[in-house]
Amino acid sequence: MKEYTRCLIVGSGPAGYTAAIYAGRANLKPLLYCGMLQGGQLTQTTIVENFPGYPEGVDANQMMLDLRQQAEKFGAELRDGEIVKADFSQTPYKLTTDRGLEIEAETVIIATGASAKYLGLPDEEKYKGMGVSACATCDGFFYRKKVVAVVGGGDTACEEATYLAGLCKKVYLIVRKPYLRASEIMQKRVMDNPKIEILFEHNAVGLYGNNGVEGVHLVEHKGEANERCYDLRVEGFFLAIGHKPNSDVFQKWVDTDAVGYIMTVPGTTQTRMPGVYAAGDVADPNYRQAVVAAASGCKAALEAERYLSKIGK
Repeated sequence: MKEYTRCLIVGSGPAGYTAAIYAGRANLKPLLYCGMLQGGQLTQTTIVENFPGYPEGVDANQMMLDLRQQAEKFGAELRDGEIVKADFSQTPYKLTTDRGLEIEAETVIIATGASAKYLGLPDEEKYKGMGVSACATCDGFFYRKKVVAVVGGGDTACEEATYLAGLCKKVYLIVRKPYLRASEIMQKRVMDNPKIEILFEHNAVGLYGNNGVEGVHLVEHKGEANERCYDLRVEGFFLAIGHKPNSDVFQKWVDTDAVGYIMTVPGTTQTRMPGVYAAGDVADPNYRQAVVAAASGCKAALEAERYLSKIGK
């Protein structure tokens, strides 16, 4: 089975939905595949307080539902399912869904996001949205004057710990190795901050709490003769061990950095393939914020519209 569209959007987070809104208003009749997680990563949190226009905050799932309905209002066709194969060797580009449908698209907007890396503990899933977070900027506000822990030893972990130290009573930085991997300037900021305590050679092996996270099970010097197990009381548990861009399907055709983030022409969402754009976290290793993703989705749709006008499609 085959199908044709002028604009295919892959992904349903703030970037994908915003791209669908703008492409729909431009009468491109965009087709959007929602992917594994309808609404994107934002649906894994609870209340969003830093998106413009919601002074009292907004339920994350409700916000994504609002964006979805707005996209549908302007003529976007939204479908469940994933894109599992891409062929950009010639136009129209060919993409295949997980149900075997081949879609021919004049333009493609990749908005597949990036997945936060987790330790793989069952408790992470159990307490997700109840004390476990992979975004301090998103959720740190809820832990003002509380004690929290951050897992990781790189620049991201140090940045998150420093940010949280500005809000929280105390921040523990749980580091598996006996040193930090972060840049010297980030190491200095963490070590000079009286609110941050670094726990070197520590592994988090579990979480506990009745109605949310109340503490973390730690192992110091794991596997060594002086191994020590103990519990540390915290009210928030932040993962800062990196993100994996969901770009695998497209990596043969677009340029990516060493981690897998799609590289675009500076100041645009244009990839090296004409008519193929990347928006949101899949192309953003720096900010990873909903408002930034939404803005890039807008840019991608506008660029797709101009491209189609230029080629007369």
